[in-house]
Amino acid sequence: MQEFKSEFVHSYHTYSFGYCNYAIKEKKDILSDIYNKGYLPYSGEEGIKNILYMARSARVNLKDFVLNSENRRVLRKFDDKFEFEKIPLNKFNFKDKKFIKFCLNYFEKKHGDKIMPKKRLETVLKANFITNILVYKDMDGDIIAYVYEVDDKKISHVWLYFYDLDYSDQSLGMWLMIDMARRSKLEGKKYFYVGTIYGEKALYKTNFDFLEYWNGNEWIKNKKKLKQRSRSDYQREFNNIDEFKEGKNIDFK
Repeated sequence: MQEFKSEFVHSYHTYSFGYCNYAIKEKKDILSDIYNKGYLPYSGEEGIKNILYMARSARVNLKDFVLNSENRRVLRKFDDKFEFEKIPLNKFNFKDKKFIKFCLNYFEKKHGDKIMPKKRLETVLKANFITNILVYKDMDGDIIAYVYEVDDKKISHVWLYFYDLDYSDQSLGMWLMIDMARRSKLEGKKYFYVGTIYGEKALYKTNFDFLEYWNGNEWIKNKKKLKQRSRSDYQREFNNIDEFKEGKNIDFK
């Protein structure tokens, strides 16, 4: 693995200079080792392959993981209602027009048409990280959801998921995450990665016990702190030099 940094934002009056951390996955690398260093697959530019970025991500320690009451409440909504199939990416026709349309339609209606254009979706599918496409169908054989899984037998990561928006107000997205966590535990994996957690909209990912997050240096087992950090995103900036000198708003953990 090669690691490198790219200059980002800066605040000269507080002598705060930002650099983003990236990594290049090489053939000899073990993916779970790279994830353990706080990296996730990158898809910010078209045509990129084997690149990862460092961010505030979170993972579930599956050794200790058990379903909590909220997990069980969500699971009761959809358990035994769908058929499930895990298809290796190399055996899945990810160029199928209906598949592509389903995924793009989900993102356009859920998040806006600029979040996941077709070329970015193609970049994700060809980035050399996805191992499996998980397919959920209803009892009539209609597609309910697709999940893009990164899996190296030690870890599982739901990189992206797409589902029928008729279920958008019924916590289907959370159900997919919980279902993946319990499947990963049954498969003997060590960690289940839920992706980045920034802002209020990502807080649903904290509905797991035994959750830990990456703070840029290490994994922290403090869900309360993670929620606080996520809720205060986009507000965390130094108002003046005195705040910086006094150490206000600075949190290295």
